Amino acid sequence: RKNGLLVRKQELGTDRSMEIITNRLRITELTMEMAEDIHADSLDDATRRFLPDEVFETVEEARETVTFLMSRYDALEGPLVYAVIRKEDGGLVGYVQMVPVEEGIYEIGYHIGERYRGNGYAEEAVRAFLPVMSQTLGISEVYGISLKENVSSCKVLTNCGFETVFEGTGCYQGEQREIVKGIWTVNGC
Repeated sequence: RKNGLLVRKQELGTDRSMEIITNRLRITELTMEMAEDIHADSLDDATRRFLPDEVFETVEEARETVTFLMSRYDALEGPLVYAVIRKEDGGLVGYVQMVPVEEGIYEIGYHIGERYRGNGYAEEAVRAFLPVMSQTLGISEVYGISLKENVSSCKVLTNCGFETVFEGTGCYQGEQREIVKGIWTVNGC
């Protein structure tokens, strides 16, 4: 137990399973059983607007993506996407991820399903995930990028200790958009 979090890691040969427990959430590896929920949660208007590359039009698309993402855990090759689950009922709330942008540089991402938004789950998950993953990956800083118009996402970054390093027009999912880019550092916690 560290800072109110319970972190379980098992390293048995090449099996590296991870589970982070917070007051209300459990962060763990994706499973194939989650594909239908991931598909359903990807179809809302906000996901289409802010994360169009994370919309899965069919359950089969979601299954293919989950299969790929599950294959990344053993070698710790990104993207490293973990399910965020409510402890009280086992509901899949969304996911949190670390994505390599270049050698040794990672960006955090997160998505909370529409029916779970507004409850502080993104902030709780990101706060728990950052120190564990920075230690696991051996990195001391993580970037976070959000569309400026996605006020909730910008608030999560700020509340989780990201210092704004850029605000203006920049590349976001292959397009020039108004973005906010922040950096979180291990010593900044």
